[in-house]
Amino acid sequence: MSPTAPQAIEPDTKSWTWVLERTCPDCGFDAAAFDVGTIGAELEDNAHRWEVVLARPAATARPRPDVWSPLEYGCHVRDVFRIFDHRLRRMLADQVPHFDNWDQDAWAVADRYDVQTPAVVARVLRANADALVATYASVTDWTRRGVRSDGAEFTVESFTRYLLHDPLHHLMDVRG
Repeated sequence: MSPTAPQAIEPDTKSWTWVLERTCPDCGFDAAAFDVGTIGAELEDNAHRWEVVLARPAATARPRPDVWSPLEYGCHVRDVFRIFDHRLRRMLADQVPHFDNWDQDAWAVADRYDVQTPAVVARVLRANADALVATYASVTDWTRRGVRSDGAEFTVESFTRYLLHDPLHHLMDVRG
C-alpha cells in the first residue's frame, strides 16, 4: 500500500522568464551579471550543494504542510537538469525547436516526489547535472534558439541564464 500523498502544493502558474530582465528579489540572482561561460562550474557546485542538502537527516520533512521538503525540491532540480539537458540538445541539433509543456507541479504529484529516497535522488541529480555540463561543453553557438510551449523564446545564452536561477533559488528555499 502506498503512503498517503501529502497536502497538495499550490501550483506555481507564473512565468519566471522575468528573471532574465531583473534581479530576483528573493534569492538575489542577477541573470544579466551571470557569465554563461562558467555554467559548467556553476552546475557542478550546485549539484554538490544539493548532495549536502539531501544528506540531511530531515531532508524528507516539509517545513509546513503546504511547502515542499528539501527532498521534493531536490527531485524537482533533478528533473530540471534532465529536461533542460534534453531541450539544450534539441536547441543545438534542430532549427528553433518547440518544447512541449512540462507541468512541473503535476509531475511532482505523479512521480511521488514525497516518497523518493534522498540518496538516490542525490545520485541521479548529480548524474543529470554532469550530463548537462557535458552538453554545455559542446556549445559553440550561444545564439541558437528554442521556443517554449507558452511562446517564450530563448537563445542558448538566455536559456542558460534562465536555467541557473531555478536550482540556485531552490537552494535558498531549503537554506542550502
